[in-house]
Amino acid sequence: MAEEQAVGKVVHYYAKPMVAIIELAAPVKAGDTLHFKGAHDDYTQQIKQMQFEHQDIAEGSVGQQVGVKVDQKVHDNDQVFLVA
Repeated sequence: MAEEQAVGKVVHYYAKPMVAIIELAAPVKAGDTLHFKGAHDDYTQQIKQMQFEHQDIAEGSVGQQVGVKVDQKVHDNDQVFLVA
């Protein structure tokens, strides 16, 4: 099983564009694989696109709230882990 590091939590989910807003507790980069885990969700996906203040970014840093395009619905307060 792959090691995982907690990197933040979902603070909002926008259904129409399928975007999760994640408050970061650790840095992440485009191309990293994230694991979303909560009461209703448990799935893994690669970061294909990430934005901060409506601008594409390659890396998100601690304290930022970044938008990540997701393939499945997530919920507020879902924990987000970086898969190593």
